[in-house]
Amino acid sequence: MLRIFFAALMVLAPLAASAATLTVKVENIGKKGGDLHVALYDAASWPNDGAKPIADQIVPAVPPETTITFENVAPGVYGVKTYQDANRNGKFDENWLGLPLERYGFSNDARPVLSEPGFGRTKFTVSDGANEIVIHLQ
Repeated sequence: MLRIFFAALMVLAPLAASAATLTVKVENIGKKGGDLHVALYDAASWPNDGAKPIADQIVPAVPPETTITFENVAPGVYGVKTYQDANRNGKFDENWLGLPLERYGFSNDARPVLSEPGFGRTKFTVSDGANEIVIHLQ
């Protein structure tokens, strides 16, 4: 029985060791405060507006910078979308032309051109251990 336990431990140990943390530092937080929505996507879920992110967090938006940490992220390639929900209504507000009314940002500080940037412009690699990216809200 003890052999089975140790054999299972040897098989599972590499899986446990492959968990990473991702710290997302969001700068240029506006003085209005509110909430900061940060969502982590993989390539498959990025292009779909209704797709659920791999992980997401909503935290108080504290100017001028707010830091969020995602724990137990599998190593891989990801993109991040974030916005400052100043009025705390739970959605990204736009005017009648579809122009943003709230601050937003993407990993790699990718800028939209008529629509949000594609995954290729926002992607970054998460490796084992600690990882950090910085996003500047627009």
